[in-house]
Amino acid sequence: MAEISLVDVSMRDGNQSLWGATGLNTAQMLAIAGATDRVGFSAIDFTSSTHMAVAVRYFRNDPWERIRRMRAAMPNTPLQFITTGMRFIAWQQADPDFMALVYRHLQVAGIRKFIMLDPMHDAEAVIEAARLVKREGGAQVMGALTFTLSAVHTDRFYADFARKLAASDDIDCFYIKDPGGLLSPDRVRTLAPAVKAAIGARRLEIHAHCTIGYGPLTSLAAADLGIVDAVHVGVGPLGDGSSLPEAGRMLANLKAGGHSVNVDEAMLAKVSDYWWRLSRAEGLPAGAPQTFDASFLRHQIAGGVMTTTRRQLEELGLAHRFDEVVAETERVRAELGHPIMVTPFPQMVMSQALYNVIGARRYAQVSDEVLRYVMGKFGRPTSPLDPAVESAILDRPRAAEVAAEPPFPTLAELRRKWGAHLPEEEFLLRAVMPPAQVDAMYAAGSSSAHYNPAAAPVLRLLKELAARPAARDIVIETADTRLALHGGAHVA
Repeated sequence: MAEISLVDVSMRDGNQSLWGATGLNTAQMLAIAGATDRVGFSAIDFTSSTHMAVAVRYFRNDPWERIRRMRAAMPNTPLQFITTGMRFIAWQQADPDFMALVYRHLQVAGIRKFIMLDPMHDAEAVIEAARLVKREGGAQVMGALTFTLSAVHTDRFYADFARKLAASDDIDCFYIKDPGGLLSPDRVRTLAPAVKAAIGARRLEIHAHCTIGYGPLTSLAAADLGIVDAVHVGVGPLGDGSSLPEAGRMLANLKAGGHSVNVDEAMLAKVSDYWWRLSRAEGLPAGAPQTFDASFLRHQIAGGVMTTTRRQLEELGLAHRFDEVVAETERVRAELGHPIMVTPFPQMVMSQALYNVIGARRYAQVSDEVLRYVMGKFGRPTSPLDPAVESAILDRPRAAEVAAEPPFPTLAELRRKWGAHLPEEEFLLRAVMPPAQVDAMYAAGSSSAHYNPAAAPVLRLLKELAARPAARDIVIETADTRLALHGGAHVA
């Protein structure tokens, strides 16, 4: 049996999968950072440009400050950043010089490992981005093999893609990433060896979501092959559900299978207890083991997208046509070249399926996002589009307008717009985010360094009371605290 390490996804992917990426602020992460650093994880799946935008928009937390403080609190465990390569916050592909600046400052702040995920599996695009990372700081780069089910995405497809990446010295390691939870134990037994044969001695990790119940079984099957170096897990309430396998249970199962896992179990229990207390205090849902749902293997539609589409049909009085939309989704995905069903492609494909079902004819109505996709603005599709469908989409006046949209500004153009003397971290945010959101973040000042789940309900009550001027004299008592408010004043 192999020696397996664990990668903790709680703060980024667990938070995103179960809490909509908005569940955690900087103070809440810092409160458990020291203990997390002592567990023995080989890496922390920590952030992405989307999460950086959420920090600004929802919490008024400086995302650069967040990385620096977490790096200082976790000196022994690499913080990793997942990226689609040449994009930062905005979905539009950015200027290479701009992205070089992004990768430089992420590494200066404390990111030590980058995951390069290209939804189209464009090897040249991944290698180009990896080269920028290495040039701007030398952090480790992991190539993502993003799993999906289609006639195109065979074991040979993934092995060929991995082989192309392995030809570059700028790609250090690999992982099989299964965001939809579609990878079965049987399939991983053929896929992982094919990939390993293509990458040789470089590390291989498994990242299998639990959406339809496969995640824990697939991760264990991969570990049993003896060629996988790390399993990705979520801790406590941030595991299971649509997240990754729960860390404590995965650790026990790996050990029961004879694997060696070098983690501090007492410290892992402490971290798990913290996340459970935070979950209860903040009213955040805990992940739960999922039952198998074979329908996902056909449509591959995320639960949130399905819920939105069902609601839209109900509002139109067309709820009885939902199954037609699901069936049309499979057809549209094939016609559009089998895009990986990760954001923004599930929304794009299912919305088009909805238009096709309720419209006068198929592709009579097409969103700007689908137009941009067909024009290659999201990258090169994995397989060729259906020629008739491509012609039908592009044969409309709006297509010419979308085609004429200006490209992402060059770094020099953005410098002229924002001024040459603006601090570079601030410049990078202002270049891609609404000014009012960035203004509000800087006005809020430095993030708090303190968070205690036990105090969360009291603080929430105080905020609600502050919004009710009629409540003048209030006393709040706990086992060790007494807080009295008299006519707006307070005594602790």
